[in-house]
Amino acid sequence: MKEFVDGQAVREYLVGLQQRIVSTFENLDGLQFRADHWEKPADAPLGGGGLTRIIEDGNLLERGGVGFSHVVGRKLPPSASAHRPELAGRGFEAMGVSLVFHPRNPHVPTVHMNVRMFLARAEGEDDVFWFGGGMDLTPYYATAEDARHFHATCRNALAPFGEDKHPRFKKWCDEYFFLKHRNEPRGIGGVFFDDFSELGFERSFAMMRAVGDAFLDAYVPIVERRRHASYGERERTFQAVRRGRYVEFNLVYDRGTLFGLQSGGRTESILMSLPPVVNWKYDWHPEPGSPEAKLYTDFLPPRDWT
Repeated sequence: MKEFVDGQAVREYLVGLQQRIVSTFENLDGLQFRADHWEKPADAPLGGGGLTRIIEDGNLLERGGVGFSHVVGRKLPPSASAHRPELAGRGFEAMGVSLVFHPRNPHVPTVHMNVRMFLARAEGEDDVFWFGGGMDLTPYYATAEDARHFHATCRNALAPFGEDKHPRFKKWCDEYFFLKHRNEPRGIGGVFFDDFSELGFERSFAMMRAVGDAFLDAYVPIVERRRHASYGERERTFQAVRRGRYVEFNLVYDRGTLFGLQSGGRTESILMSLPPVVNWKYDWHPEPGSPEAKLYTDFLPPRDWT
């Protein structure tokens, strides 16, 4: 029996999630997010549209973007069909919310969160759906308290969906957000999942909602603890160097970025995740024993924080 896929319910949830997150961070920052509604031209290979909410030069966020998109295409791009070659050539529908926040204070971590659903369609065939998403933390000056809190919130969100989900998705996150060319993690991880439909539509959708709903609980307490910590030029320089690693990952490895660019998505919305101030220093290494070195020795190596 064909399973009913309620795309409208997913869309309504995503639109509401975007607004909840934006409202929370407008209150925390004190500035409003710009609202940029966009639609693809009728004759474009990729149809649909979305709403990008963006803040720059804020009090808390040096740059932050929360994007909702709902797009329809005639052919799945390679990044979407790489793990499902049997679906290559199908038409598709994709919707999701993706965010990246780059705080001004180096003691407040950068954070990424994404939840999404794909539908692959072909005439005479049943629709094929899957969910993806997760969240991960990229600190500059990390604390064990913050790492434990972030990972415990992720674990608790996934607990109702099976005891295997958190360890499985944490490992996936550690392996995915990894810069192979530098042999180093992007941050301290979180959870990540993709191509997920094994619980059926209703439970898989519920699991995606649980991850999206957990974001504010995972990140806001860290922001409130660290946003007023003092910092100087040294900390800002290290933040800019580490942000360079973020750029490298997003432009070389990130499947969401590749999907957006390969499918003819909106470039401004796809690249809103990039930080505003970045620095690359030739053959840079932290001074042994320094607070900067502690990030590499004590936090970046994957471990069980819960």
